[in-house]
Amino acid sequence: MMDAMLAQAGREALARLPLVAILRGITPPEAGAVGDALVDAGWRLLEVPLNSPDPLQSIAALARRHPNAIVGAGTVRTPDEVRAVHAAGGRLVVSPHVDARVVQAATQLGMAAVPGVMTPTEAFAALDAGASALKLFPAEMIPPGAVKALRAVLPADAVLMPVGGIAPGTMAAYRDAGAGGFGIGSALYKPGMDAQAVAAAAQAFAAAWSGTIRA
Repeated sequence: MMDAMLAQAGREALARLPLVAILRGITPPEAGAVGDALVDAGWRLLEVPLNSPDPLQSIAALARRHPNAIVGAGTVRTPDEVRAVHAAGGRLVVSPHVDARVVQAATQLGMAAVPGVMTPTEAFAALDAGASALKLFPAEMIPPGAVKALRAVLPADAVLMPVGGIAPGTMAAYRDAGAGGFGIGSALYKPGMDAQAVAAAAQAFAAAWSGTIRA
């Protein structure tokens, strides 16, 4: 039942605005205001990388404050880290690489798992392990043409999300090539940014995504 609820929540989040906010470096005292700014701008996928200060506290705070958002962690590398994120209230695990143990630990706990991939071999391995979506990383090395090539061989329902160096002006080409969403990091949030600046960036990215949608 929990898996079905999360899957439905994930589909709704992706349908609403398939952008993951990567809040690398955020601190627990900042999390409330920054989370509010993002949710107010329509974002429902919030990621706190585990190499941030006190990441589990930030995840717990965001999860409590925004129960309708899917909050979780990035830079997750081990099953133990998956379990710690789950205990903090996280429902999303994002990794820079493919590790079947991490994906399986997340799915066993009813969490969404989004491993990082670059090649068809990695992409199919991630899907076979149970990945919910695929993080195409680093996007600076994966141009839209490569996304189109991957899209041609992967299952139609596999969600490809470029991450790394994405700007509002580069989203349309990736979307046209088959990207189903994006992870947005330093262009959205840098350590020390205030909530007002985050809100402005979040609105710009949301507007850019809407502009790439074709009738």
